[in-house]
Amino acid sequence: MNFDTPLTNADINIRDPFILTENGIYYMYGTSGKNFGVQSGCFNVWIGTDLLHWSAPIKVFDADAYSMNDGVNWAPEVHKYNGKYYMCATFTLPGTDRRGTHILIADSPAGEFVPHSAGSITPQAWWALDGTLYFENNVPYMVFCHEHVQIGNGTVEYVRLSDDLKHAVGMPVTLFRGSDAYGTEDSRGERYVTDGPFLYRHTDGTLSMIWSTIQGGNYVQCRAVSTDGTLGGTWTQSPHLFSENGGHGMLFRDLNGTLILTLHSPNRSGEERPVFIPMAERGRELHCYNL
Repeated sequence: MNFDTPLTNADINIRDPFILTENGIYYMYGTSGKNFGVQSGCFNVWIGTDLLHWSAPIKVFDADAYSMNDGVNWAPEVHKYNGKYYMCATFTLPGTDRRGTHILIADSPAGEFVPHSAGSITPQAWWALDGTLYFENNVPYMVFCHEHVQIGNGTVEYVRLSDDLKHAVGMPVTLFRGSDAYGTEDSRGERYVTDGPFLYRHTDGTLSMIWSTIQGGNYVQCRAVSTDGTLGGTWTQSPHLFSENGGHGMLFRDLNGTLILTLHSPNRSGEERPVFIPMAERGRELHCYNL
């Protein structure tokens, strides 16, 4: 792919990077770093082939056109399902100061996306964010966070979705709390944040979830493991994957088959950049490559 004005990762100020790979091309989505994606007006995609160089940003969703730009425009991530592309993204709920995750739809990973779900998938009365799609036994679920700003000790929740991904089926189920994070005993309970959950199935069947919190004033990339390999099982917390003031990551395989962790770092407004870290599976564990 040729780029008229190629950008590098150092040029792109986004939080919450998310990669969709298709036909030898990487599509990178994320939250606008400026003002933490508040009233950003849109979501963009950057397109590349090497995780180093990217196209100029391409608008894939116009929040103003759907009156969805009153507050936050956060954490877009895109999944392919039944030949369509579905974006989960967090918005301020109309007429409130609360947040919730909606699902958008498009025919192409480059958009343009339009609203799909019947409002927010997450409960209207909750402050909730960072919904991610997960499929188990061909059943769709949304995994998301109930925010610490409402309940003090944030949680990670899941809820079943209708097959058309338009609404939730039943009530959310709590998987674990922010205070359960590995190393919380050293954080003195300052903030029990939960954000950015993402599910990953190992080659041996292990089910991992990566998510983020704040410990000692530092943003960290956490990891939990399902003891029985199912979403609704018991989750145990593992050592952090990244502890250098970065997080809200996801895992994907690059064009060579290498497992990659991408996240934003540092976690300082205006300085956030997408970071790509090669990872290795060692049974039920994940490690930075060659470490």
